Amino acid sequence: MTTASRRPLARIGLYLAAIAIALYSAFPIYWMVSSSLRPTQEMLLNPTLVPTELTLQYYYSLLAQTDYPRQFLNSLIVALSTVVLTMFLSVMIAYGVTRQRIRGKKAIIAGMLYAYMFPPLLLAIPLYAMFTKVGLNDTLFSLVISHLTMTMPLGVWFLWGFFKAMPFELEEAAMVDGCTRLGAFLRVVLPLSVPGLVTVAIFAFLLSWTDYTFALVMIGSDVNKTVPLGLASMIGAFDLRWGDIMAGSTLIAMPLFIAFILLSRYFVQGLTAGAVKG
Repeated sequence: MTTASRRPLARIGLYLAAIAIALYSAFPIYWMVSSSLRPTQEMLLNPTLVPTELTLQYYYSLLAQTDYPRQFLNSLIVALSTVVLTMFLSVMIAYGVTRQRIRGKKAIIAGMLYAYMFPPLLLAIPLYAMFTKVGLNDTLFSLVISHLTMTMPLGVWFLWGFFKAMPFELEEAAMVDGCTRLGAFLRVVLPLSVPGLVTVAIFAFLLSWTDYTFALVMIGSDVNKTVPLGLASMIGAFDLRWGDIMAGSTLIAMPLFIAFILLSRYFVQGLTAGAVKG
């Protein structure tokens, strides 16, 4: 078989492998959404690949009979606060380390990346002890600070590579034209860094929105529970409300789907730029 004849076969094989991986990855999401719309009898006794009947009873019971709306609001407050603080601190640290002469700046970046490698549970216990001493235990603020231990090192490391590859001559040209250092940063650097900023924001939101470990350790009262913690509490020893859990999981995934759909172009650009420039 010649090389020219092998190319179509290789391309077909690549497409088939990509389709298989896509179906494998998407099927749990499809099953989650479809299960949240099935009647209880069909879901438990005779589940089919395609639901024969659709119902919204799980969503009604979840929103009307549980604390899910409050938990959803708590998760939204924590996730958005984490994103804002992550973006602000990561941009300041990454830009300062890149543009200023700081001794041991590589050690600073390496240390933050090393801190990101620790599992959340290893950090949650000492953080909880610290928050208890200062009276911040069982608060959403303590959860935001805890999430920063995951999101900020990743944001600094990613933006450091992004700013490092950006020519300083662009800022010098802006300052020659009359901009201050801050003006050059706001008018030149930030607009060119939009793909990287969006990527960091998405990762920060994803890590905070889906966190369970820190919420389990930090939050004790029902009024401050987030969505992952609230859904986990529905799994009891004698009462397993699969329909409500699937509906709640679908609602958790909706903001992530919307964010990826609206920002997918910037997200792909940011990942590509970060991989090449870093």
